[in-house]
Amino acid sequence: MTLLVGAPVLLPLLAGCLYAVLGWRPATAWLGAVAAAGSLAASIALAAVTAEGPRQALGGLLRADSLSAFMLIVIGAVSLLAMLASPAHLATESAIGHAGPRAARRYGVFTQGFIAAMALAVLAASLGVLWVAVEATTILTAFLVGHRRTREATEAAWKYVVICSVGIALALLGVVLLHYAGLNTRAGLHAEAGVAAGAGLDWAVLAGNAAALDPGVTRMAVALLVLGFGAKAGLAPMNAWLPDAHGQAPAPVSALMSGVLLSVAFYAILRVKVISDAALGVGFARTLLLVAALGSLAVAAALLIAQRDYKRMLAYSSIEHMGLLALGAAIGGRLALMAVLLHILGHGLAKSVLFLSAGHINLAAGSSRIAAVRGLARRAPLLAGAFGLGLAAVLGLPPFSLFASMIGIVRAGFGSGAGAAVGWATAIALVPLLVVFAAVARHAGRMLLGSPQAAEAAEVSEVPEVLGVPGVPGVPGVPEVPGVPEPGDRAGAVRLPRTAAVPLVAGLAAAAVLGVWTGPLRPLLETAATIAGVTP
Repeated sequence: MTLLVGAPVLLPLLAGCLYAVLGWRPATAWLGAVAAAGSLAASIALAAVTAEGPRQALGGLLRADSLSAFMLIVIGAVSLLAMLASPAHLATESAIGHAGPRAARRYGVFTQGFIAAMALAVLAASLGVLWVAVEATTILTAFLVGHRRTREATEAAWKYVVICSVGIALALLGVVLLHYAGLNTRAGLHAEAGVAAGAGLDWAVLAGNAAALDPGVTRMAVALLVLGFGAKAGLAPMNAWLPDAHGQAPAPVSALMSGVLLSVAFYAILRVKVISDAALGVGFARTLLLVAALGSLAVAAALLIAQRDYKRMLAYSSIEHMGLLALGAAIGGRLALMAVLLHILGHGLAKSVLFLSAGHINLAAGSSRIAAVRGLARRAPLLAGAFGLGLAAVLGLPPFSLFASMIGIVRAGFGSGAGAAVGWATAIALVPLLVVFAAVARHAGRMLLGSPQAAEAAEVSEVPEVLGVPGVPGVPGVPEVPGVPEPGDRAGAVRLPRTAAVPLVAGLAAAAVLGVWTGPLRPLLETAATIAGVTP
């Protein structure tokens, strides 16, 4: 059982060690995908086992329940898509001179460490271990955001580190205060629970004895924890790092960050909410989450209207969806929390496809500016189809799972017994959602259906460095890189490598299937929603 619980952490760690020793080469390029597939299989097996109750490992340091198992499945699925796309991405980066052998080795090591840290975060039985794991993701992803070592990438990496470090510092203060509240309860938590003082940050102990926690200290701790982990989850007001980091990171890393890292941080908020509801009543955490939700939705809507960069457009879309998760968690009923969990998985799949597609579009157009991309449906039907369907998914259109999860959250908001405040908040949230829909649809229409000749010449010519570089089509004696148009013909057809097409098709197919049939996932969603704290 210890091996099964630890496998989602151990497998990517092993792959990272192999990358460190052997480097990134044709023989090792698929190690990350193999590790991700193994982690996903172990997570599915763990979900079946935890249906009978939580499982522990390493002397109680790790604990898996249905909520943890569900998050591990999300991590495994998104990681598999990103790692399947990584060999083709790095091959193209290397061919156009953006990544050498050392950079590829670092990419392999850091991506596997990043995945392992996320798995550790959702398996942590202690709030302290979870904080360490989330901090580890900040350090590891900072190197990945600055992968290209350009001025823009370095600036984005530093901005990411500074803002997220402030958030994590606030969360650390919240951890300390919650530990203090556990040590100084009205009845004496440890004496009452019969556990060692070192268990003062254990989820089960804190939740089981939340009624004895000092309410004043707990209130401060919860506010700091929601604000701190909310910064990492991309919730307002500390989400300024997200567009820059996602815009500069390699496409598979952006898929991991947007598709699952934000959700892992939100998972921490869900765990804190369980303690808060038991100690302070449902009103306190609900108010915090409603404010964060409406603020995030408003920020995303305002900045998407005149957005000029499609990678940043996707990043602001992620802020919107984190706001929806916060709204669902604030509502708190069974329907709302099941919808939140389904939304986490659906968003991870769809946003991974979008960022992977955006990486290929960036290579083909030579720019991440929306004005530089026109007529994509004519030039690259498969790529345009993946990007267009991915946008349809994140906009909440059927048959994708995000349609079902959005409907579930809205239905729960209007049907909640929490009072008029939740209903009014849900109604207000629909306004920025409509603005986001209109803005993204407008940008998508121009990119997919506009005339290639309409692209601004200045935007189209932003790629002089690709000419004459090994691996670029048209250079005598140099092998062609699939997906890169002929020099001087940026309006020409774009060929997508087969290995790059597989994760796009697989991600969209999974998101569509989940939209019409949850199958064996439904019992897991029900159990996980109960653990996440179903509230009136």
